[in-house]
Amino acid sequence: MEPLIGPASDLSFGAVLAPDQAVAVVGHPVACSARTNQQWKNRHFLCHIGSCSWVVLVLRFRGGPRQMPGFQFSAMQDEVLSQGPRVVVTGATGLLGRAVCKEFQNHGWTVSGTGLRRARPRFLRCDLTDEDAVRRLLQETKPDVLVHCAAERRPDVMERDADAAVSLNVHASSTVSRETAACGALLIYISTDYVFDGRNPPYGEDDCPNPLNLYGRSKLEGEREALRHCPGAVILRIPVLFGEVESVTESAVTSLWQQVQEATEERRVLDHCLQRFPTDARDVAAVCRKLAERARQQDPSIRGIFHFSGKEQMTKYEMAVAMAQAFNLPSNHLVPLTEQSAGSAPRPINSQLNCSRLEQLNLSVEPRAFSIAISECLWPFTADKRWRQTVFH
Repeated sequence: MEPLIGPASDLSFGAVLAPDQAVAVVGHPVACSARTNQQWKNRHFLCHIGSCSWVVLVLRFRGGPRQMPGFQFSAMQDEVLSQGPRVVVTGATGLLGRAVCKEFQNHGWTVSGTGLRRARPRFLRCDLTDEDAVRRLLQETKPDVLVHCAAERRPDVMERDADAAVSLNVHASSTVSRETAACGALLIYISTDYVFDGRNPPYGEDDCPNPLNLYGRSKLEGEREALRHCPGAVILRIPVLFGEVESVTESAVTSLWQQVQEATEERRVLDHCLQRFPTDARDVAAVCRKLAERARQQDPSIRGIFHFSGKEQMTKYEMAVAMAQAFNLPSNHLVPLTEQSAGSAPRPINSQLNCSRLEQLNLSVEPRAFSIAISECLWPFTADKRWRQTVFH
């Protein structure tokens, strides 16, 4: 192998680049992750160092890295091998996973995100239902913390394909938990307010769960598997999320935007019965990081169940009206429905979470105001095509 990197005049550095080795770039070690057996010529690698990014020009590269069945590196994932701690984020292609990756990266962590169908080119591809692949992933990345975001989160989809959803939410969670314990890392398992029946809110961490649908039951069973394999694990229950979506349909909250924009004479009926607490994924990500950092300080209180949630109580109808107001759009075509719709998976009326444990430990964050946060998330999808020129991800 003779991988070389030439000095780039605008960065004024040069170094030798080799698979699975670190190279010094302006005082910072950077991992090289050329992941192919083909010869590379005149390729650029984007290396993230803290909040900065550097372009590395590869003039010549011959040879390739080890290949492991079931666990593959994406072609453009170039991780930072810094002195900071390491975190693996499962479900990194999803709304919450992307936010968690960004949050940890922005605070000096070395981040390895995983995905499956959407992994390439930005993340590691790993089938979490494959025990050997998960084991190899953790042996390779050697994380200090693993944030388990991967899940089937759509209640109605779960009811239609229970076996596949339970395989991911329960069996894969069991495997991830067991292998995380084996490598000595902290596990942060992301759960849901749907473990409660919604009859007696707000719910504290010690209140008895009673899920109404398969989604809630699968996440509760995943919690139990996490704590069975990792007694020191952190369980973080959260409500419905929104955030920097790649498509408005990615979140049950932002998907309402389609109906808000359709200001026609045809009425759009929206649920005005189920009480929700929409929460920005960026705030959840910040809580995950704060939990991880406190745990690294050997704080014995960082274990067990925690709750985090936005503070604004809203129905889907009220969210849609708030979106319309944020963008000065009409909302008279939106009609509230005060009865639960038939034919969908049962959902709790009000599963508000009591978040006092995080607050007492000074680990919570002040949730973003919904009207401001939803504007930040949706303006790339407004009718004015000029907005679409900005890319979040």
